[in-house]
Amino acid sequence: MFFTLPDNDSLYIALLGRDPNYDGRVFVGVRSTGVFCRLTCPARKPKRENCTFYESPSECIDAGFRPCKRCHPMHAMVLDDPAVRDLLTRLDNDPTYRWSEDKVSALGYDLSTIRRTFKRTFGITFLDLARARRLQAGFTVLSNGDRVIDAQLEAGFESGAAFRTAFAKMVGVKPSAFSDTALLRADWFQTELGPMVAVADNTHLHLLEFADRKALPAELSRLQKAAGGIGFGTTEPLDRTKAELTDYFDGQRATFTVPLALHGTTFTKSVWQALMAVRAGQIQTYAGLAQKIGRPTATRAVARANGANQISILIPCHRVIGADGNLTGYGGGLWRKRKLIDLELQYK
Repeated sequence: MFFTLPDNDSLYIALLGRDPNYDGRVFVGVRSTGVFCRLTCPARKPKRENCTFYESPSECIDAGFRPCKRCHPMHAMVLDDPAVRDLLTRLDNDPTYRWSEDKVSALGYDLSTIRRTFKRTFGITFLDLARARRLQAGFTVLSNGDRVIDAQLEAGFESGAAFRTAFAKMVGVKPSAFSDTALLRADWFQTELGPMVAVADNTHLHLLEFADRKALPAELSRLQKAAGGIGFGTTEPLDRTKAELTDYFDGQRATFTVPLALHGTTFTKSVWQALMAVRAGQIQTYAGLAQKIGRPTATRAVARANGANQISILIPCHRVIGADGNLTGYGGGLWRKRKLIDLELQYK
């Protein structure tokens, strides 16, 4: 971080004026389009409520935005590296192209050099970046109720088997396993901290996780078995979850009203209830939570229950820190935990 970001209102004014002083230093993610841009982008300017500002393209990628094809924001970070610039241009021109190591090598590039450069610059390899773009496109098609073959084509996979394998690796459930008549519905949407997967029925939210959380496949599998199937689509609790999370990240909401379905033992549910009693802007320790539920010697069990939470943010396990004041494990990544805690300081 090379400088302190101005407030969002000032950045929005800079966006409207295409202020060159921020070019390559600040980027804007636009919720209504799913793209991120330089502040000098010549495209039509979005509404203020659809804008989120970031310090780097890598943060925009983490948040689930794809780069704008008009201003090529990722190029702002590669300086004069012709190899990286060439690969980014090729990806921008055809984001559904199925890249492989052989295809990168065929262009005359050294694989280890490309891997290190992309990882160092963007925090993600080129092949992972290309794969994420294809998978996200495919999931969007499925969420709209279209056929698996349509999702396969949208994602740029060469065969249905290839798409199913990649999809299964990402979420742990093949597209063919999703049912049109299931009570539970799954949806995918973007937040400031990256794409999230949510599952709900017509009355309650059952799961809310960051799409890259390692425990997501197992959690989806358990839900599918317990409910007898999961379908794609949306429900009122899913719509409310997305709306309230938008308000939360915009600094307009500190609490949530979405009804939650808690899948756990009596003990774990008591821990989650205690977590929801910790207000935004406050932090708690595992030992403190154990005291609150009347189990002062159960600190480790409380920590395990905290880690078993499958409704991120709404059950705020990110508000728990170690006894020494340091951040401890968080399924969504410690960088997200820090950003959530920092975000909630405005609610104190």
